[in-house]
Amino acid sequence: MAHEGKVIITCAITGATHTPTMSPYLPVTPSAIIEQAADAAEAGAAILHLHARDAATSRPTGDLDIWMHILRSLKQRTPAVLNMTTGGSTFMSIEDRLHAPDAARPELCSCNMGSMNFGTYTMIPKYQGKWKHDWEEEYLEASRGAIFRNTFADIETILDRLGSNGTRFEFECYDVGHLYNLAHMVDRGLVKLPMFVQLIVGTLGGIGADPENLVFMKKTADKLFGDNYRWSVLAGGRHQINMATMAATMGGNVRVGMEDSLYAGKGKLATSNAEQVRMIREIIERLSLQVATPDEAREMLGLKGGDQVGF
Repeated sequence: MAHEGKVIITCAITGATHTPTMSPYLPVTPSAIIEQAADAAEAGAAILHLHARDAATSRPTGDLDIWMHILRSLKQRTPAVLNMTTGGSTFMSIEDRLHAPDAARPELCSCNMGSMNFGTYTMIPKYQGKWKHDWEEEYLEASRGAIFRNTFADIETILDRLGSNGTRFEFECYDVGHLYNLAHMVDRGLVKLPMFVQLIVGTLGGIGADPENLVFMKKTADKLFGDNYRWSVLAGGRHQINMATMAATMGGNVRVGMEDSLYAGKGKLATSNAEQVRMIREIIERLSLQVATPDEAREMLGLKGGDQVGF
């Protein structure tokens, strides 16, 4: 493949998992998301993976006006690829999750490859009695009985509706079975090759963050897709940097960001998303690899270009 030795850094800015109490540095308003995303791009992130949050409540939202404000502001400030979530949060319907991406027609969207338990309730004891917002504890506790829904019909809807606008996908695979779901979609001709696969380890409900698991996921993807894909690794919490380092040494790409981890070392809260980008960038460069620019990432992933979006 072209651009061998180039590593794409994705930075996932805020997500829908962590709540405001967990870190004073987590960007939980549109303005904070914009600032931290722009800084992360300046630090070396070629792709910015985005969720939206409401300015008044700090809750994850699918509100189109908020999304458009974030996207348009970032487009003016950075050439980075803007990657919109279609996962939203566990508690959004598929229509809520797709409302903004339908309108924005971005270059890249996430696409989750299977329904799963997605447990965040285990974080409650650490913050008991310290909540900044009334909704936080209830929101986390609700994950105990919720299913993060991504049925075959949901996946087909995402691929059809967004794919028809020229949007490409970051296929998020939280377990080995998700790779087989993706292979099923490839076999049916619903996924355009080559593709971009995000191997995810360390989420409660998905495969654990063990080196053996990452190797097994990669071997399975090789068996299913040959050389018709590029891949990256996303690891939750304290596993973020070590699993990303492992991915880079294996020829993959990396994802960091405060959606996935709030820390920049043991017991040290990251003060920004850019701090995590700088950490992994230094590691990549010390491995004698190079960080891909946004335009190189576009070429590597076959994206349509920032002039072809709806914002």
